[in-house]
Amino acid sequence: MTKPQKPNSVAMLKRAHQNMPMGVADSYRYWGEENTVFLSSMKGCTITDCDEQTFVDFRLAYGPIILGYRDERIDNVVIDAITNTGTISGFSTGLDSDVVELIKSMCPNIEKMRFANSGTEAVIGAVRTARGYTKRNKIVVVEGGFHGLHDEVMWKSDVDNWDVANESAPKIIPFGAGIPVNTREHQVSVPLNDFDALDAVFAQDGDDIAAILIEPIMGNCGSIASTQEYMQKLRDVCDANGSLLILDEVKTGFRVARGGAQELYGIYADLTTYAKAMGNGYPVAAFGGKANVMDTISFEKNGVTHGGTYTANMVALAAAKATLTVLKETEVHATINRVGQSIQQLLSRVFSKFGVEHCFAGPDSMFGIHFGSTVPTNYRDWKQTDSDLYTQFAMNLIDNGVMLEPDSREPWFICEAHATMDLAWLEQVAEKSMKDAIDGSAN
Repeated sequence: MTKPQKPNSVAMLKRAHQNMPMGVADSYRYWGEENTVFLSSMKGCTITDCDEQTFVDFRLAYGPIILGYRDERIDNVVIDAITNTGTISGFSTGLDSDVVELIKSMCPNIEKMRFANSGTEAVIGAVRTARGYTKRNKIVVVEGGFHGLHDEVMWKSDVDNWDVANESAPKIIPFGAGIPVNTREHQVSVPLNDFDALDAVFAQDGDDIAAILIEPIMGNCGSIASTQEYMQKLRDVCDANGSLLILDEVKTGFRVARGGAQELYGIYADLTTYAKAMGNGYPVAAFGGKANVMDTISFEKNGVTHGGTYTANMVALAAAKATLTVLKETEVHATINRVGQSIQQLLSRVFSKFGVEHCFAGPDSMFGIHFGSTVPTNYRDWKQTDSDLYTQFAMNLIDNGVMLEPDSREPWFICEAHATMDLAWLEQVAEKSMKDAIDGSAN
């Protein structure tokens, strides 16, 4: 049970309010005046806050930690790079091609790549490249997908406030203030797994559609996934229309399989974005794809411009090379999948004990939990799940030493270090947390 009094957290948040809006460096880290978390250390699959409370962590910084916090196989390589090479020079090194060739050996969808520092930057690069290649403007996105924090993709379906009985579709709204209305001009939104909606968009705007941009498994929507048939539909409609297929694998890349979601589906994109798990927590990202598409990036008159001061710095690439080598040469994915399966099985026992209808979505390494009788097939289906019960269950888990995002739109992320955790303890904690959630909802 976490401590009712958290003096160090209170003091840190009070200080932080004097220095940062909301008292945090990232708006999503603000969990309210009572629950905002300040950490003192991380190791393996656990995190410890500044009041010396330790949690088993299934949040994993929204997915980058694929091996475990402070994994020495990665950190020692990074330390060596800093000590013997340096951090940044503004020039190229052999590490650039080392990392690309590693990725190419695991991902047949990649022929050429460029690096970035975050998933947001990778998506910006991929979208710009698609537009430069096709000489078109519009991008088709899928409801519930998340593609970073740049204005054009910061428009979402307002499913939270959707009146299912009286509105045929959720309104499209910006994530917040400061996003110009005209940034939505070239974005078109469709529900996941809806063939008719996709056909209608291409019938209306096909001549100006540069690309479809989609998370094949939606990492910000409970791991709700494209069907095999829908993935094939995307590939076929892009080929027929001269548009590009961009798969955003910022969360799924190197996590759900060595070759990412594309290995699972056997359907390959023209362009792919990567980040998160490729560096086990170090800030590194990339986008790449077909050579003829990527070669649109050039200094030619009509070429696409791409760059960045910190792009392909030695710290990031050393971490990426080390992480990708471990993922390629060891059985990390088998371990993670086995642990993920075991956790889902124990959670299912707990939910069934209390008569809670439930479904799991997505792969074992980043599974979503949905309280309802059927697996959602798109974001609108998520509205029908009992997300309030899930949030209470999740908050109770946090109170009992299990860290996760208290929103069913966020998956449970599994890392290799979770193989050492006590599953019997987790089942006991989950049972207590669900009992308290059920009792609370009955009062």
